[in-house]
Amino acid sequence: MIRTATPADVPAIHRMVRELADYEKALDEARATEAQLHEALFGERPAAFAHIAETDEGETAGFALWFLNFSTWRGVHGIYLEDLYVRPEMRGGGHGKALLTELARICVERGYERLEWSVLDWNLSAVEFYRSLGAVSMSEWTVNRLTDDALVKLGTAE
Repeated sequence: MIRTATPADVPAIHRMVRELADYEKALDEARATEAQLHEALFGERPAAFAHIAETDEGETAGFALWFLNFSTWRGVHGIYLEDLYVRPEMRGGGHGKALLTELARICVERGYERLEWSVLDWNLSAVEFYRSLGAVSMSEWTVNRLTDDALVKLGTAE
C-alpha cells in the first residue's frame, strides 16, 4: 500500500534517510534533523512531499521524498525524486515499483511531463531496476553541486 506521508511518519522517514545515507557510504553527510524534515514536508510552505510504502500489516517498508521541478523546454512542472528507499529486508516485494508508480500517476494526473532522479553508478541493482521500468539514463549530463565552503564563498562574493 502506498499513502501520502503524515507528520507522524517523520521519525520513520528520518531513520530511513539515515539508513539510505549509510548504504550510500555518506552517513556523515546526512545532517537533516527530524525538525527540518517536518518543516520541509508539513510547515507553512511545504517544499517537499513524501509517500510511504507499507506492508499488508501496516509496517513501513520504504518511502519516496520528492519536490516539483520545472522544465523550460516543456513549459510544465515535473517531479524530482530526491530519495527512494526500501528497507533491505523489504526489498523485492514491489514497494519500490509501487512508489514510482504512484509518482508517475501523479505526473500523469497533473500534466507533469517528467519524473527524474539520480542514481549512483555503482548501485547496479537500482540502475537495472529503473531500466526495467523504462527509465533512461541521462549519460550526457553531469550533476553539479555547491555546498559548504564553496557555496559560502560564491554566495558572499562581491
